[in-house]
Amino acid sequence: MKRKDWIFVIAVLFVCIITDQISKIWASGLILEQSFGVIRMVLVHNHGAMLGLFSELPAVLRIVTLSTSGVFILCLYFLIQYLIPRKLLSLRISLSILTGGILGNVLDRILYGYVIDFIALQINDWHSPVWNLADMVQWFGYILMIYSLFKYSEQLWPDKNDRKSFWINKKFQIKHSIIFTAIGIFITLICLVFSYTYLKVTIQELVGDNNFLITKFVRPFLFTFVILTLMFTIMLFSIGKLISHRIAGPIYAFERFLTDILEGKGLTKEGSALQLRTNDDFKHLEELAEQVKIKLNKMNSEKTVSVMTYSDDST
Repeated sequence: MKRKDWIFVIAVLFVCIITDQISKIWASGLILEQSFGVIRMVLVHNHGAMLGLFSELPAVLRIVTLSTSGVFILCLYFLIQYLIPRKLLSLRISLSILTGGILGNVLDRILYGYVIDFIALQINDWHSPVWNLADMVQWFGYILMIYSLFKYSEQLWPDKNDRKSFWINKKFQIKHSIIFTAIGIFITLICLVFSYTYLKVTIQELVGDNNFLITKFVRPFLFTFVILTLMFTIMLFSIGKLISHRIAGPIYAFERFLTDILEGKGLTKEGSALQLRTNDDFKHLEELAEQVKIKLNKMNSEKTVSVMTYSDDST
C-alpha cells in the first residue's frame, strides 16, 4: 500500500478510540437516567470483560489479564495488517474499526479498572444490557470484516495457487520458527523473574510475611502470566512460520523457474515469467529471472544462426 493508505487505515483506529473516550467522558457526568425514545442513557461501571462476565474474579487477575490482552491484540493487529497480501482497503479498515472498539474498552480498564457503559435499549418491558460506543464499533467492525472476507475471498485464497502450503521448505521454516519463538520465550522469562520478584518483595514490604495475602496476589499473577505466555508463544511460532514462508517462497519459486529453464521450458516470449506474491521478499528475483530468460533466448538464437550459417557453407 501507499503511505497515504497506511495513514488512513491507522487513523481510523485512533478515531475510533478517541471518539469512544470522548463519549465516555460525557457519560461520566450522568447523574440521572435519561431517555431518548427507546434509547436510555444510564451510567454503569462494568468490572467484567463483556456484559459483566468475569466480574467475580480477583481484581489482579481480571484487570491485569484483560489490560495486557489489549496490548496483545494491538500487536496482533499490526501483524495482520503487515501480513495481508494486498491492498484490500475495506478489510484493513474493518480490522482498524474492530481493534479500535476493543482498545477503547481496554483503555478504560487501564485508566479506571472498569469499563464505562451508558447506552441501553428499552422497548416496553424489555431492555437490553448496558453497553457503550466501543461495543457498537466492534460489532460494526465484525460485520464489515465478514463482508470483506467474502468480497476478497478469491484474492485471499486463490484457486490456482502453487504455494497453498505454508510449509515450502519445512526444515528451514521449522528451524527459524523455533529460533524466533525461543528468543521470545527467553525475553518472557526475564520479564517473569523481574515482575514476580518485584511483586512478591513489594507485598512483603507492605504486609510482612503474610502467606495468605502473598498467595492471594501472587498466584493470580502467575496464572495470568502463564496464560499470556502460552498465547505469546503460539503467536511467535506463527509469526516465524509466516516470515520464513516469505523467505522460502520466493527461493522455491526461483528454483522452480530455473528448473523449467534447464529443461527447456518457458524460453519462448509467451513462456510464463517468474511472479512472486505482492508482499514477498527478494522481489528483485523477478527481474533477475527475466534477464536469465532473455540471455538464454539470445544465446539460443545465436546458436541457431551459427548452425544455419555452417550448414549453408557446407552446401
